[in-house]
Amino acid sequence: MPYDAEDTRRRIFDAAAAEFAERGLAGARVDRIATAAKANKQAIYLYYGNKEKLFAAVLRAKLEEVRDSVSIDPDAVAGSVGQIFDWYREHPELIRLLLWEALEAGDEPDESERERRDAFREKVCHLVGGSPSHLAEDALVRSAQDLMFTIMGLIAWNFAVPNMCRMVLDEDTDQAAWARRRATVIEAVRRLTTPSLASEAEARRDAPRH
Repeated sequence: MPYDAEDTRRRIFDAAAAEFAERGLAGARVDRIATAAKANKQAIYLYYGNKEKLFAAVLRAKLEEVRDSVSIDPDAVAGSVGQIFDWYREHPELIRLLLWEALEAGDEPDESERERRDAFREKVCHLVGGSPSHLAEDALVRSAQDLMFTIMGLIAWNFAVPNMCRMVLDEDTDQAAWARRRATVIEAVRRLTTPSLASEAEARRDAPRH
């Protein structure tokens, strides 16, 4: 059978994602990744470089995966949140990778930060259409950024500490706790994105009169 480079890359990626999610960057071992991928270490260095670059490639790909799979509809933010919640529940490895990055990464921005910033800016630009229209443009952007990060926190914390989620809610299983949290997060975001009566009154007051 001829050598299949793409299949080897995929196997290395899948094995690395599992290894990094379980053990982090410092605890991961290239030997274990190679064994799980049924590949040799030289292939890992050839395709991905060192262990740090492999971790960055895995994290970048996982972030792209969630970005391509789900998005926030500016006209139906609360409904979108349920879909995002479900995606994170089905892909808990991303939360683990982000936590390992936070624990192990240095203070200096890495080479992927600009790319990730640009991706979030794109999401914010899409979300701005659902923000209160009476805000100035710069305030619109900041409001959308804060909303997006708040939504990320409301969702991610459930899967970052599932045992605590289960115990605080006094449920017998993670599944029961997550079902409650899903409904609660959707309702919280619905309230966050529903203009209050005071905001509506302010918008009417500030509107130009003809």
